[in-house]
Amino acid sequence: MRRSESRFGAVILAAGLGSRFGRAPKMLASYAGRPMVRRAAEAALGSSAGSVVAVLGAHADAVRAALAGLDLTLVDNPDPGAGLSASLRLGLAALPPEVEAAVVLLGDMPRIGPAHVDALIAAYAGAAPRPCAVVPVSGGRRGNPVLLDLRRLADDLAMLSGDRGAGQILKGRADVLEWPADPAVAFDVDTPEALDG
Repeated sequence: MRRSESRFGAVILAAGLGSRFGRAPKMLASYAGRPMVRRAAEAALGSSAGSVVAVLGAHADAVRAALAGLDLTLVDNPDPGAGLSASLRLGLAALPPEVEAAVVLLGDMPRIGPAHVDALIAAYAGAAPRPCAVVPVSGGRRGNPVLLDLRRLADDLAMLSGDRGAGQILKGRADVLEWPADPAVAFDVDTPEALDG
């Protein structure tokens, strides 16, 4: 049984249209024998995050079926075309009120595992003063997933719009903690060919 901490949560963003991937639902594409979205969910559930929410949108029924049997809270984004920000807000709103920080995972990053999530949580918990976010960095570039302090970023998160995540509100802030990470944090899948990468 995993060790969970109620003050930390995780949100999996799996509502996107995946238009660059082609006709088949991107979140259901198999990576190392399992649908990408299920790998993301298992990474979150295998970590110390206490509550895990998955946001569904495009192909919601099929994605829900791929997540069957997992201890998740599922939230539907009725307008997945509105962009990533809407899914992020819906997912964060579905977390229990005691959650103070959440790790946001993208459903198309199949190399992320529980250790990545736990490393972000540990970096946040061990930092003094507490950062507004913990962001993984590989090869000099910021990647995903990211941990967000929900109280410190509440106003900024509420104003997010369009097809962008929290990266835009973290730019230029001095209270973002960068965590040195492996290349998995920079690997996402936008096309079928990327599955072979």
